Amino acid sequence: MTTLLINTIYKATEGEGIHVGIPQIFVRFQGCSIGCVNCDSKETWEFDPSFSMELETAVSEVEKISQGKIKRVSITGGDPLHPGHVPGVLALIKELKQRNYFINIEAAGTRVVDEIFDLVDFISYDFKTPSTGVRTSKDLLLKMVEQYGHKSQIKSVIAHKKDFEATYEVYYQTQSKLDKVPGTWVLTPCYEPSEPFPMERFQQILQLNEEFGAPFRVIGQQHKWVYGADQKSV
Repeated sequence: MTTLLINTIYKATEGEGIHVGIPQIFVRFQGCSIGCVNCDSKETWEFDPSFSMELETAVSEVEKISQGKIKRVSITGGDPLHPGHVPGVLALIKELKQRNYFINIEAAGTRVVDEIFDLVDFISYDFKTPSTGVRTSKDLLLKMVEQYGHKSQIKSVIAHKKDFEATYEVYYQTQSKLDKVPGTWVLTPCYEPSEPFPMERFQQILQLNEEFGAPFRVIGQQHKWVYGADQKSV
């Protein structure tokens, strides 16, 4: 019997990245040891056994919410690629693929897990900027782009010009080494809980992207515009 640590399973319209606007079911794992300073889901960090859920229960909940209409699932967290989660995530993906779900995995940019990445339909891979307090390995990023660039996006949360410049530097280095654009790279203007809409930050990022030759897609967090930056499971 496979047991997962699940924070919540819910239906919502994707609010960020290149699939923004598409309804899907989110399976949010409980437990993360990465520790991004500007994380907006810190309640998912603790590996709390009270969030235990059997695989069959999780799949049944997805099916119940789907009602046969929404056949896209985003596996997120927490950190679903933490080694402690990997066996359960693999089992969940296999069960959902048998039921013809399109599977996206939210990858924190700290690991490339081939056994999971080979199975999923799409990978949202983070490049951690200086404001997060976490570093993304350039070697891991290159590996991810080389192997999975055809079915992935790279996302960077941008809080200020330093974040933009760090992202552009790695983008340029990756492009040079691979002699191709490293997948679709999305910039997400940082919008923290309890913060008013960061209009000036958003405008600055748009302007910087234009000045640097428009290598990125700038896509805000639609769900925060609609429901507010503090609202969960939307």
